[in-house]
Amino acid sequence: MVKKAAVFLADGFEEVEALAPIDMLRRAGAEVTTVSIKDSLDINASHNIVIRADKLFDEVDFGGMDMFILPGGGLGTENLENCDKLLELLKKADAEEKFISAICAAPRVLGRLGLLKGRRATCYPGNDKYLEGADYCPQEKAVTDGRFVTARGMGAAVEFGSAVIAQLYGAEKASEIEKQIQFI
Repeated sequence: MVKKAAVFLADGFEEVEALAPIDMLRRAGAEVTTVSIKDSLDINASHNIVIRADKLFDEVDFGGMDMFILPGGGLGTENLENCDKLLELLKKADAEEKFISAICAAPRVLGRLGLLKGRRATCYPGNDKYLEGADYCPQEKAVTDGRFVTARGMGAAVEFGSAVIAQLYGAEKASEIEKQIQFI
């Protein structure tokens, strides 16, 4: 069965933290939609690489999505935090028990919403102060706890992508994709 994921892009997002999981999910067979949270499809990523999102936020029917993914980057995360529509969507997704994942600084968005209370989580060092009520796991590259995956940063992008695939398709599929991309 095809799973659907939305990856939210904001100016200043960390390129690899978005593109590695997108690539891996598509290899696994997922339908991934990149979503701009601003009024333009063109997003200026953290290292001045312009990425064109698939759709604007208001053009997407999120009801059929299985997973919501937040890439990090300092400025990108600030922009995600300042998008009220996204914050409301994440609260709704949590209430509907959808999968939610974030990497680098972006887990702080989930922490500030209280979505990580009582859960194991990781993030880019220094952002852990925003993981309200979470059990912070600084030594782990990627942490899965229930419906949530969090990861430390760009260096954990493949582990993050693999963990997201495991949630949607199982550990065997994640392992298959790791072998395919030579992550051995």
